[in-house]
Amino acid sequence: MADWVDKHFDIPRAMQTSGYRLRMLTVNDLVKDYDAVMSSQTELQGVFGPESHWPKADMTMEQDLIDIGWHQKEFQNRSSFAYTMMSLDEVTCLGCVYIYPTSKADVDAQVIMWVRSGSDLDQQLYEDVRQWLANAWPFRNVVYPGRIISWSDWLVQD
Repeated sequence: MADWVDKHFDIPRAMQTSGYRLRMLTVNDLVKDYDAVMSSQTELQGVFGPESHWPKADMTMEQDLIDIGWHQKEFQNRSSFAYTMMSLDEVTCLGCVYIYPTSKADVDAQVIMWVRSGSDLDQQLYEDVRQWLANAWPFRNVVYPGRIISWSDWLVQD
């Protein structure tokens, strides 16, 4: 599905607000990402669907490195897009946003996002990402499983 976004479309490298920056997730973010993921481990259960057990309580930094490297390669291949949500000073990972293709004919992309445990940025991130995708991306119909549509409804839709 590497062609789900037109090859001539310039993929946005970042999106910045007054409180945080979204930018491509890379292996250079490992330490900060691992800290955010593991400090939010319980809250993140099911963020990728009811069958997802990511992140496991015993996830190692090496396992996170593999995941991040995979996301980075997918971004380079234009097959999906993972963004880290960083504080403006780049000191703290505040969360992540993932933009994935979908096999559903009437949906251009599915988006999954999370914020670090204890953050009050979840609703703001959701609103900002919806606006960003509407204004800067070529998508007409984006779905946010677990938010606008329940995971159970999303998984049974044809």
